[in-house]
Amino acid sequence: MDEVLLLSRIQFAVTVFYHFLFVPLTLGLVILVAIMETKYARTLDQTYKRMADYWGKLFAINFVLGVITGITMEFQFGTNWSEYSKYMGDIFGSPLAIEALAAFFLESTFMGIWLFGKDRFSPKLRAVSIWMVALGTNISALWIITANGFMQNPVGYVLNNGRVELNSFAELVTNPYAWYMFVHTVVSAYIVGAFFMMAISAYHLLRKNETAFYKKSFKYGLAMALFSATLTPFIGHQSGVFAAKMQPAKGAAMEAVWETQKGMPFHLIQIPDQENQRNAFAAISIPKIGSFLYTNSFNGEVTGFNDLPKDEQPNIELVFYAFRLMVALGIFFLAVSWYGLYLYRKNKLETSPKYLKLVLYSVLLPYLAINAGWMVAEAGRQPWVVYGLMKTSDGVSPIASSQIVFSLAALIIFYTVLLVADVYLIVKYAKKGPESEAHYSLGGGVKHVS
Repeated sequence: MDEVLLLSRIQFAVTVFYHFLFVPLTLGLVILVAIMETKYARTLDQTYKRMADYWGKLFAINFVLGVITGITMEFQFGTNWSEYSKYMGDIFGSPLAIEALAAFFLESTFMGIWLFGKDRFSPKLRAVSIWMVALGTNISALWIITANGFMQNPVGYVLNNGRVELNSFAELVTNPYAWYMFVHTVVSAYIVGAFFMMAISAYHLLRKNETAFYKKSFKYGLAMALFSATLTPFIGHQSGVFAAKMQPAKGAAMEAVWETQKGMPFHLIQIPDQENQRNAFAAISIPKIGSFLYTNSFNGEVTGFNDLPKDEQPNIELVFYAFRLMVALGIFFLAVSWYGLYLYRKNKLETSPKYLKLVLYSVLLPYLAINAGWMVAEAGRQPWVVYGLMKTSDGVSPIASSQIVFSLAALIIFYTVLLVADVYLIVKYAKKGPESEAHYSLGGGVKHVS
């Protein structure tokens, strides 16, 4: 069973990882495209139409391939995690059903109108359509995170005949853990979308291609980067405080806290040693900051692993380093965004090749940061699949490991093909650039009806 458990966890992790390479860009880029469509609908300035069409094409590629990767993910609850599904089906199925019936149909319907009505509908209808797609993607994220939020912080349930059953739908949808996760995830996705737009714009600015077009595109990406990168530390801090309160082991793992203490210092440099239940090295300590970061009080008490069951410890090194990586990258995004604002306002953006190259080469870092955050959330919850109610080892299906090996190999091949196709198409059309101004002046894309 240990081998089945390990393989099942690897398979689900691989599936989620591949799928989540598409989701953040969808959530972040759709808002920017919707803003451009709105600007065109209000001004009828062809520049905004060119921007909406160009960035919308890249969004559509990512959206369509992302939907495909999400379809197979939910099947694993019945194949690899049947015991979990039996135990949690009454609650876990509700938000996922709503997500499929409401959010997915909302976004897919209006995506069709926006995508295939390009030359048929008025600018205002297209703007409304893409905003509905944006609403649908965010509602979809909300319901999925609501389901995950219950796994992190079970609320609104009763235990009946060895199963978790929904007792209060209101408590389920107002679960504070889920809302902290949702806001933190969505704002982090805005960083992904912003840096994606800034990086592609930087690529063309370095080559002096369509300078006015890409400078304006960079401005929109930079505005979203400033908003999201500045907001994220505050959201992340409150999310971390709540997580440490509800899951003390996760909180202890994020900072490798071994002894419960008040007025805990924060160590800038630290090396945890889980095997010996101590820190192998700690240096540059700032008094009481650790307590503030975890309790909002400089003298707050932070629970250490000495007061927690040893068999309920997560992989401390994994959570610790993932958390530090996420925080370090968050500071990096903040610095890059504000320095970009300085260059833009001084009209030095196009003459700052080092900065443009930095932005270009940073395009994948927001993906790394957001996945590190989810690693903290999910690995930090272990060994629980539903915190305090069900261990991960109790949720796995009674199947042969050979079956998982086959499906795991097939998934990796299938998802890798999709990822390669996504990257190839995005790079191809990103390099190609927007349609020429002549295309629009000759009437391309303007045959619409109200």
